[in-house]
Amino acid sequence: MGTESVWLLAAAVMMVALLYASVGHAGASGYIALMTLFGMAPAEIRPTALTLNILVACLGTWQFWRAGKFSWALFWPFAVLAVPMAFVGGYLNLPAQVFKVLIGLVLLFSAVQLVRRPLAEAEPRPPSLPVSLGAGAGIGLLSGLTGTGGGIFLTPLLILKGWARSGTAAGVSAPFILVNSMAGLAGNVSATQHLPGFILPLVGAVLVGGFVGAHLGSHRLPQGAIKRVLAVVLVIAGGKLLFA
Repeated sequence: MGTESVWLLAAAVMMVALLYASVGHAGASGYIALMTLFGMAPAEIRPTALTLNILVACLGTWQFWRAGKFSWALFWPFAVLAVPMAFVGGYLNLPAQVFKVLIGLVLLFSAVQLVRRPLAEAEPRPPSLPVSLGAGAGIGLLSGLTGTGGGIFLTPLLILKGWARSGTAAGVSAPFILVNSMAGLAGNVSATQHLPGFILPLVGAVLVGGFVGAHLGSHRLPQGAIKRVLAVVLVIAGGKLLFA
């Protein structure tokens, strides 16, 4: 990849990080799409996306925690089984076409539901422990298999089921993405014994984009705007998974 292509990729990655971080996400699905378009090898894409995810998720976790939008009581039941399952998913190297189609349809359906629902939110009612554990385990496995952190699945689930308000859902998704991305990367590196060297040129870009996006999402954007941005993110990610 030439110098010009590297700068173009870095600029695109920065914008993706900004958009995703504003809703508590880290951007893995966007990074995967960009790296595919720029011709990176598939074996390099998943660990690179997870590494960038970790950086942006760290910023998002800090920003949303400072803004008082993190809920430990909501976070841990989803995360406790998601982490080991993300490791398993990262370790496995399975054909992903079926997963891509199913996940893409789920994301597009979630985007439609978010747009159609009224912006006014009822008092949230957290799910039961068994439901949280099961959902977390499933999302963790999917996050490891696809090279994402799972926030793209968790955030709409929390909102559509009425388990959390938009701001809290974003605040919980950021650390959820962080721990899943770390586990998925550990599983991938354990299986491949390799970490791509093409990560450093992208680190600065995601740090800038992630910081700005997390600040906007945790302090500036109203709840309705977060929902609309999330719907756009879901459409982009779902379309990429279905048609890339």
